[in-house]
Amino acid sequence: MGGGYVLDFTNRTFSDFFAYYGVDIDAERYMRDGPSKARRLRVFWELEEDRVVGLTLDEMLKIYDEMCSRSVRELDADLLERSKRIVRRLSGGSLSSGSMTSEDFLNEEFQIPDLDKLPVEPLVAQIVRDRVNEAQTCLKVGAHLSTILLCGSALEGVLLGAAQRDPERFNRAASSPKNAQGKVKRLHEWSLSELINVAEDVGLLDPDVRKFGHGLRDFRNYIHPYLQMASGFAPDEHTAKVCFQVLKAALADVSGERRRITKAG
Repeated sequence: MGGGYVLDFTNRTFSDFFAYYGVDIDAERYMRDGPSKARRLRVFWELEEDRVVGLTLDEMLKIYDEMCSRSVRELDADLLERSKRIVRRLSGGSLSSGSMTSEDFLNEEFQIPDLDKLPVEPLVAQIVRDRVNEAQTCLKVGAHLSTILLCGSALEGVLLGAAQRDPERFNRAASSPKNAQGKVKRLHEWSLSELINVAEDVGLLDPDVRKFGHGLRDFRNYIHPYLQMASGFAPDEHTAKVCFQVLKAALADVSGERRRITKAG
């Protein structure tokens, strides 16, 4: 956490991450030692109960492991193991930190469901179908960034459609995003990461979709070359495959047709 940074979180995604656990990390109480993400995180560790700290640390370790698997940074295996021991101690040994890696996730086969069963307008379902087909083509020819953008846009359209079909269910979720006045934001203002978090919270998505949806959460940024340059994001085949796997799993979840077959070997 050198220089106040925490993993690859931006200020917005850092806030989104904690909002999923019902924590307003931007609150004044966490600013006691300064506004940087690292300082707020240290105060959070100090103030909150062990169970909550254990849950958030467990997920951060999974993100760290995923970043290393994508060669975003070099894995410090000793640090990771020591951190896992801390998480187990905080949680009483109940968490399975890093139980599913990106390779485990990719080693599963998710069937693309009947997209007409998605809770969206028929014309939107057709657009989603076209984007899924185009994403498959892009993945095959090595157009990694295009794959990620298509997967992200299709996923957001489906989740927004599901939220608009059942707004009360989404708005009442504990993780629903709030504005500065503490009111739930309008659905069209929700970010992709917020839609993913709430969709899992209400039982529409499985936890693995939220975990591996990190590669999609800021997909809009990379449409703009200067923002991609500033982020240092370099799309590769592994990231593109994970994003397409997230999309397939999410479509199966939302349609109610998720069937999972682990590949042999």
